[in-house]
Amino acid sequence: MEELAKKIEEEILNHVREPEIPNREVNLLDFGARGDERTDCSESFKRAIEELSKQGGGRLIVPEGVFLTGPIHLKSNIELHVKGTIKFIPDPERYLPVVLTRFEGIELYNYSPLVYALDCKNVAITGSGVLDGSADNEHWWPWKGKKDFGWKEGLPNQQEDVKKLKEMAERGTPVEERVFGKGHYLRPSFVQFYRCRNVLVEDVKIINSPMWCVHPVLSENVIIRNIEISSTGPNNDGIDPESCKYMLIEKCRFDTGDDSVVIKSGRDADGRRIGVPSEYILVRDNLVISQASHGGLVIGSEMSGGVRNVVARNNVYMNVERALRLKTNSRRGGYMENIFFIDNVAVNVSEEVIRINLRYDNEEGEYLPVVRSVFVKNLKATGGKYALRIEGLENDYVKDILISDTIMEGAKISVLLEFGQLGMENVIMNGSRFEKLYIEGRALLK
Repeated sequence: MEELAKKIEEEILNHVREPEIPNREVNLLDFGARGDERTDCSESFKRAIEELSKQGGGRLIVPEGVFLTGPIHLKSNIELHVKGTIKFIPDPERYLPVVLTRFEGIELYNYSPLVYALDCKNVAITGSGVLDGSADNEHWWPWKGKKDFGWKEGLPNQQEDVKKLKEMAERGTPVEERVFGKGHYLRPSFVQFYRCRNVLVEDVKIINSPMWCVHPVLSENVIIRNIEISSTGPNNDGIDPESCKYMLIEKCRFDTGDDSVVIKSGRDADGRRIGVPSEYILVRDNLVISQASHGGLVIGSEMSGGVRNVVARNNVYMNVERALRLKTNSRRGGYMENIFFIDNVAVNVSEEVIRINLRYDNEEGEYLPVVRSVFVKNLKATGGKYALRIEGLENDYVKDILISDTIMEGAKISVLLEFGQLGMENVIMNGSRFEKLYIEGRALLK
């Protein structure tokens, strides 16, 4: 197990490289911007990026101050270096015209992400400053349709649009005809790199996102390092790699309203149509400290293109619902395999320390997912209703789950296994030691 994990890590680290940004700088102030939190700087950002692009790229400096803007569309060979605060205007009309994007794993044309790059190479967001999406219970979040996030009877919400988008994908409606945006209520991601190569996000703080915070899609060679995400709205995942290859997520801090790092690869028919997995992803040395985070490392449920060769090492998860969660169902298809969870700590878990669920949302279909080869080693965890909860299907077992050299204390139930294969070596659960145990089928250990 450890040898294969190290080989995967080496493969990742041998491929990921920081983007090559030309040694050229411009200052946003030179394009008429004012950091007074009143002046609309949208045109300043646009002209600065266009000018840098004409020169072959470089670094756009956003100095101290608070700069209001609409969406920022990056181009190849450009680094957005933030020293102050970029505060995005929370008016949906400003995020038109629509762009190619994904909503919950399905391609469509929708409101632009707040920071967006399409088909770019060598692109970065860096600096000690803040990206503020301005989402709250009056802007963006009410579209979820939950009263906890500002929705009230009579206000619009996303439910009909979500249903319509899913139906279009199942019918095979061409992506060009899946046009939402104005008059619709599907929230955009905050930062999205779509079909990009050589991407870096480093040091910045991201707050108040409409939906998913950092969302690379169909991208390769992505580094996300030392960023802080503080955004506790609905579906405010921290980092969502989707159909990405060769990715490093390290030294980040999360306080999110949903999962912290959650790996995806498209949903149902649309995920199978695109058919691009997320693979070779290393998640290390991160801290999740939140009262709202659903999961530390999560895979799914939009994973129809497959997920493989993921290593999570030396992360700390505090006050999360679950430390490691794999969620899918028989509508998804796809696979999850070679998932390594090593040298991690989980403190004060509220639901399950480890949850693998092939019945997510009780959705059923004809595309049985393959979930196998999940390895957990040297995990130290406290709390939880369950230490391990693994639920496969009678005709679709979860296979080859191995837990070793692990201590889990304080869970109400140690193991619930239904339709799976579980091995434990040198594991302590609630004071009971399992030197070597193999279980297949069903089991309940209290």
